[in-house]
Amino acid sequence: MKARRLQDIEAYIHARKNVTLDELCDYFDVSKNTIRRDINQIVGKGSIEKVYGGVTSTNELVPFENRTTRNQTKKNDIARLAAACIEEDDLVYIDSGTTTRTIAEHLNPELRLTILTNSLDVINSVADMPHVSLLVIGNTYKANTRSFVGMDNPLSLQKYNVTKAFMAATGVSISHGLTNSDLLEYEIKKSIASKAQKLIALADSSKFGKSTLLTYAPLEDVDILISSESPDEQYAEFCSRHGIELRYP
Repeated sequence: MKARRLQDIEAYIHARKNVTLDELCDYFDVSKNTIRRDINQIVGKGSIEKVYGGVTSTNELVPFENRTTRNQTKKNDIARLAAACIEEDDLVYIDSGTTTRTIAEHLNPELRLTILTNSLDVINSVADMPHVSLLVIGNTYKANTRSFVGMDNPLSLQKYNVTKAFMAATGVSISHGLTNSDLLEYEIKKSIASKAQKLIALADSSKFGKSTLLTYAPLEDVDILISSESPDEQYAEFCSRHGIELRYP
């Protein structure tokens, strides 16, 4: 009950950007002491911060074209390592994102495989590949992420026997796992992550230690973690303890 309230409070704050404590008390029908305790827990995630008399959202979605140019060399290195994981006859899911979008550019063109994706850039990259069968999911195009989001029935994804899922994340943390901020993308990510035989997370070093609104998979569920460099000792030890394979240039 409390966990759900915390999630609802965080979503409410992000939707309105700036909220007073009194407004939160009225909306969620709880005391100010309860709201203060809840806020203190959410603040620890780094997605909101306290201001005088209330709280404000610190989540700001950077335009896709700006995110694409950041750390581009690192992203290409990660995408190359990801592409090397793909084998003949795989059914892979390639997530939307500025790192995952370039996986297709590093694919062996002779491989026969099936690609499931909601990324417009991945669709455009593989559309003319003669040995790739392309499956597209999502019923609404979202321009700022260049992805298709929303499913009439998210459970329909369970029919696909995904061998490897290459997932992007806004934040990667030990406590909150793989996170993103988009409610529409969340259902797709969560369903795919739970179904895939191998869950492969792609994240450059700037994503570690951060978390955002929604956790779509705990970090211990990851099979392979591909990053731009070796993670710090805390993450390396966690990966070793949970059997997560680390790959980096």
